[in-house]
Amino acid sequence: MRSLLAISSVLLVGALTLYGCDGDIENPGSSTSSGTGGSGGTGGQGAGGQGASAGQGGSGGTGGCDPAAATANTTAVDLLLMVDNSRSMADKQAVLAANVPDLVGHFTNPRCLDSSGITVADQPAGPSQPCPSGSERQFDPVVDMHIGVISSSIGGHGADVCATATEDDQAHLLDRSDASGSAPPVPTYDGLGFLAWDPTEQLQPPGECNSASLRTDLATLIEGVGQVGCGFEAQLESWYRFLIDPNPYDTITVPNGVAVLNGTDQTLLDQRADFLRPDSVLIVLMLSDENDCSTRDGGQFFFANQVYQPSTSNPYHLPKPRAACAVDPTDPCCRSCGQSPGQGCSTAQDDCNGALGTLDDSVNMRCFEQKRRFGIDFMWPIDRYTTGLTAQQVSDRDGNVVANPLFVGTRTSAMVFLAGILGVPWHDIARRTANGAPDLLQGLDLNANAVGGVQSAAELSTNGTWDVILGDPATWIDATDPLMVESFAARSGSNPITGDAIAPAGAGYLANPINGHEYSNSQQSDLQYACIFELPQSRDCSNPNEIACDCNDPNNDNPLCQAPNGQFGTTQYFAKAYPARRELQLLKSLAAQGVVGSICPAQLTATSAADYGYRPTLAAIAEAAQTALGSP
Repeated sequence: MRSLLAISSVLLVGALTLYGCDGDIENPGSSTSSGTGGSGGTGGQGAGGQGASAGQGGSGGTGGCDPAAATANTTAVDLLLMVDNSRSMADKQAVLAANVPDLVGHFTNPRCLDSSGITVADQPAGPSQPCPSGSERQFDPVVDMHIGVISSSIGGHGADVCATATEDDQAHLLDRSDASGSAPPVPTYDGLGFLAWDPTEQLQPPGECNSASLRTDLATLIEGVGQVGCGFEAQLESWYRFLIDPNPYDTITVPNGVAVLNGTDQTLLDQRADFLRPDSVLIVLMLSDENDCSTRDGGQFFFANQVYQPSTSNPYHLPKPRAACAVDPTDPCCRSCGQSPGQGCSTAQDDCNGALGTLDDSVNMRCFEQKRRFGIDFMWPIDRYTTGLTAQQVSDRDGNVVANPLFVGTRTSAMVFLAGILGVPWHDIARRTANGAPDLLQGLDLNANAVGGVQSAAELSTNGTWDVILGDPATWIDATDPLMVESFAARSGSNPITGDAIAPAGAGYLANPINGHEYSNSQQSDLQYACIFELPQSRDCSNPNEIACDCNDPNNDNPLCQAPNGQFGTTQYFAKAYPARRELQLLKSLAAQGVVGSICPAQLTATSAADYGYRPTLAAIAEAAQTALGSP
């Protein structure tokens, strides 16, 4: 067996420049807890829309077909949901499931808009009903829609983690109704793994024509993804693998410490061919509470995910970074001690004795600022995904330039949209009132219309919001909102939109209304939160049946575990999210084809309000796609 440093010395040679995130590796293989919130709409005609009731606990279809719209959109829509299935995701999955009537209804029963493009108050209950006088549909109702669900788990890339079924879903379409697999799978269209909305019954065999059944099945699929997946979440690579990768590998083997990609995943290619039409509008929606950790496949990049030294039970730690990394991670001399120093680089200040220790290399933190902390990025560069969603050609795993599977038909890049419900405060991305206050109900668009909702791509740029939530990762310039800075340690400063100061660890209940306050993290095994939101039902983390609970330690100062009286304990009152920097970097690069939403909802009590759950983001997706869907 080679020593740690011997392994490290052959690691990373000639590696490419990539990026970083954090993982949830605690208690691998644990079962999911029950989520909170509804699981879909309850019967009825139509599928809802912005401002429609989200419904609680739909009970399935009512039988029969909904009336088809008098005018129907002939454009096909393929909607792919990438649902993070790592620990702590059940509560967010439940919120999205409760918003399924909106998710579906924006396409099957589009909103009626007045001549200024503003939603009118009196909305039709179903797609066959006309708009009120003086208004017209945002676009014609969609009557041909495929809806599929994949997870963020695509295995350990050759490492010694994430080998169970739910930890390596391989980016295949999921039909499970619960993560344990004990319940019957959700019935999908012709057994192909996805749902098909077909109210005019044009498909052979016909697809789903009852909107209540569609909503119930989709809500079940979302919550069935579960939260026992891989802690090294591949939020970006999972949908890239399913939609774009020209030759997705079938298996990975690791002879002599080097990952080798073998064969072709024909199951995935068959699912892609069935799901993705050559002329459809494609919408990809990501739901995740963490930064992306899409580890590059092949070679020795998988060591970023390694837990134990090979063939032992001794912890594996990565080599130290060279001294230049602490000064400037973009410096060519910023390299790993597992690599040669680089031409012209001094080693006088390098400390390459031994490997990093647990404090500096917690396995849960392997995806966070990799270049600075380890001297190398192990992840795919963001431009891989920008190219995949916009370019006619991509590279396959052997480096050959080939046709992009997304654009082999008549689809253009203007017909492809990526949306993210992610770790970012809703306050930062909401439209704002005239005095600059974030307001999801009455915030102004660029034409000063009080429409509410989240900012469009044009607004994010015009308003300088990208500086607030992202900064410039390429030059290591942080976001101006301290809550969007990835950090072990407590942060300081104030939110530039609300003016709320960052509160220190141990502060009072919701001392900062966005993330509560900072908390003690002496082991550097977690990051400070971007935002939190109140759970509809608190959780008793002292109950061993509660899985993925954040308040197991009674001696904590975590804002998730703080009661209204200010006391901390083992009851979890809030859910969390971390800064989603890589996903945001990609969405910024896509301009008008990208939609940014917050995974921390403004409220979960007034189910009919326009700011309920993820309703603002789902409305923004329809708004972004309306031109591609033939808006009048």
